[in-house]
Amino acid sequence: MKSLVIYSGGLDSTVLLYHLHASGAEVHALSVDYGQRHRCELERAQAICERLGVPQKVADLSAIQGLLAGSSLTSPEIDVAEGHYTEANMKTTVVPNRNMILLALAAGHAISIGAEQVAYAAHSGDHAIYPDCRNEFADAMAEAMRLCDWSPIELSRPFVNWTKADIVRRGAELKVPFELTWSCYKGQSQHCGRCGTCIERREAFDLAGIEDPTDYAADAPSVATLRAQGWHL
Repeated sequence: MKSLVIYSGGLDSTVLLYHLHASGAEVHALSVDYGQRHRCELERAQAICERLGVPQKVADLSAIQGLLAGSSLTSPEIDVAEGHYTEANMKTTVVPNRNMILLALAAGHAISIGAEQVAYAAHSGDHAIYPDCRNEFADAMAEAMRLCDWSPIELSRPFVNWTKADIVRRGAELKVPFELTWSCYKGQSQHCGRCGTCIERREAFDLAGIEDPTDYAADAPSVATLRAQGWHL
């Protein structure tokens, strides 16, 4: 099986990359610059692909940033919200139709390299905030990808029913270099420890019972403080 992973350099997609590599699949990676605020993730993606020996392509779609306005990830004037992912203000991190764009691009690249499968790391915790991570959306995209070429492309989402803690546990089994992965939406020199994706990351390590090697900012709240506020994973 030749599999193309939509690869951001984040925790989830890195575990997916290692997961498929460990299965014996021939793995390729596609990373996309869509003008995201935290495009430092792309540097992490390149370093991890080189470390694992996975061929990677980076698509420069930064010109579409202005077409995806209204998200704190693509509109610099909108601050990245802080707090738990389940809070309403986290919806400001939704990039309009991002997964359809990425999946369509990945399907085309998969066809061009003769891959039978496109894989992405949507998991159960994504569903409440991101409409394009719902099973209904993924099912529709899977059908479209089956029909988009004479050689059907399979859409793989092995983590769709996993929690983030499950993904961390699998990553630990695979010896994933978590310290190289990037999650923070603020895209600064350290993880802020306060935005929704940082809190989700910290919660996942805590619930998984795995030491978190992430470099957080000095003013990030402690795990004890976040626990007291109530985990939401």
